[in-house]
Amino acid sequence: MGINAVFEALSHPARRKVLALLKRGPMTAGELAEHFEFSKPTLSVHFNKLKEAELVVVERRGTSIIYHLNTSILEGALANLLSLKEHDE
Repeated sequence: MGINAVFEALSHPARRKVLALLKRGPMTAGELAEHFEFSKPTLSVHFNKLKEAELVVVERRGTSIIYHLNTSILEGALANLLSLKEHDE
């Protein structure tokens, strides 16, 4: 996971909304989709960006896909950002 992938994933408001929803707890793709007016293929692109950045962890349960927030990646990205800022000063 690179810090650039994390910030690229965080750059889109829809992906930030997915993460905010997952703060409440794991949700299926269908439950997440209920909060958006995007097509399923468009949502799939957003979910994939979050998976590539390791911001979400995916669990397959039967035919359902469950998304979990990966807080350790968010914490690591923030720590990296703060350490970069310290070096600039």
